[in-house]
Amino acid sequence: MKKQIPPVEYHLLSYNNKTILLTFLFLVTLMLAVFTAKSAEKQVVKRDDDKELADEISRQLNSVKLPLNYPQMVKRFYRQRQFAPNWIVKEADAGQTWAAMLMIDCVLQFGLNHADYHPTELLYGKLHDILEQPKGVPVAQKARFEIILTDAMISFTNNLHFGKYNPLFPASEIDRGGVSFDAITVLNQAMVGKDFMTAIISAQPQNKLYQNLQSRMHVVAGVQLDDCYEFPEADVRKIALNMERLRWSALDTGNFVQVNVPSYKLSFHHRGTVDTFKVIVGMPGTPTPSLNSAIKYFTTTPEVRVAQKIFVKELLPKAIVDPAYLANNHYAIYNNGGMLINPGKAYLKLILKAPQRYYATQTEGCDNATGQMTISFDNIYDIYLHDSPEQDLFFKNNRAYSHGCVRVQHIVNLAKLLLANDGAQATVPAMEKAVEKGLRKNFYLKKPMPIAITYLTCEMVNGTLVVYDDIYGLDKSLDMLMYSKNDPTLKVTQN
Repeated sequence: MKKQIPPVEYHLLSYNNKTILLTFLFLVTLMLAVFTAKSAEKQVVKRDDDKELADEISRQLNSVKLPLNYPQMVKRFYRQRQFAPNWIVKEADAGQTWAAMLMIDCVLQFGLNHADYHPTELLYGKLHDILEQPKGVPVAQKARFEIILTDAMISFTNNLHFGKYNPLFPASEIDRGGVSFDAITVLNQAMVGKDFMTAIISAQPQNKLYQNLQSRMHVVAGVQLDDCYEFPEADVRKIALNMERLRWSALDTGNFVQVNVPSYKLSFHHRGTVDTFKVIVGMPGTPTPSLNSAIKYFTTTPEVRVAQKIFVKELLPKAIVDPAYLANNHYAIYNNGGMLINPGKAYLKLILKAPQRYYATQTEGCDNATGQMTISFDNIYDIYLHDSPEQDLFFKNNRAYSHGCVRVQHIVNLAKLLLANDGAQATVPAMEKAVEKGLRKNFYLKKPMPIAITYLTCEMVNGTLVVYDDIYGLDKSLDMLMYSKNDPTLKVTQN
């Protein structure tokens, strides 16, 4: 028979179990209270530390002279955050901080100069001390490192997008704000995105011309995104110079006209295809400028024929006295067969004896003879695209003969393509008739076509790097701006 527990012992056992349970619960509650108190204490300490760092960031931005490239943008960045730190965080949360340091360390592979991004201040050793031994680093040093890293990343992002030496968008204008691209927005999005590096480098131009050079740079340098290399060799620097120029060109669109001066070529990118035309560009003494604009209209038979009486009584006598008179006043002389004549003083005297065999025209722009058509776009240089009666010049290798305007071979074909791309194919016959009949008429595009005149001394053609003559000698001056030989900051070891 199973032994029963006496009632007294049963109640005693039950009482002991309850006592043990209550004691256990008391101890657990006490431990939780202690843990919570310590946690709360740490939270208070952390909040105090964060506030102290935020106050120091605010103080330095408002009262300390810091070596910032974009001081106004840095201040706007921290005002949005109420001066809370962005990079100086818990070591476990510092992934973006280390990614930013790596990108700054390897800016050369983007065609930029490491010396422009505070290399003597943004040292890995400093960051290790700040994140791993925060109590041992003065708050003033933390704040300065925080601010300098922000300026470096804003500078890097702006330079990727605009270039560092963009003549249209200098750093001072970008810093004031109001431009279409905002590096602060890109940086904020990168901080919360999945891939910090990819988000930052998305600021680069997206056109194929730039992307092909960027890809080639990786091949030449033998690096990938997470690597870096020493001072660029000549070929890498040539690519870097032209990547910089492409950042100025604002060609991030599917349809555009590009005139590249050193290659003597016009490329019309439209609907996934590219049509190319030979061009004649400005002489070194009258160079064709780099610019961005939009083609709005073109004009058939743009030259105005000079009245024969004025041709004989005024123009020819003045040209005989001053041979530069014709060029300076945009006059051209043709024979009755339509051939352009470039007469010297003796030839002008012969023309004066038989003027009925010749006639003169005058243009409004930089070149004397514009032929059958001009294609116009707004610019401060008063240049345009135009036809040329001197078709033989298009078969020369060196085609720098104009006074700044761009002469285009088969320009009527280019005009047809512009009309077709604009949805005005039906207008082509009227344009051809105006050319044939010698009628002066304007043809307007419904949607202006972006145009960029570039100065690229190298580009990728069918997977091969092609280098062109630096006909205006501009590479050397840009190279001196972007890279300084014997610059010790380029060889700083930060590991």
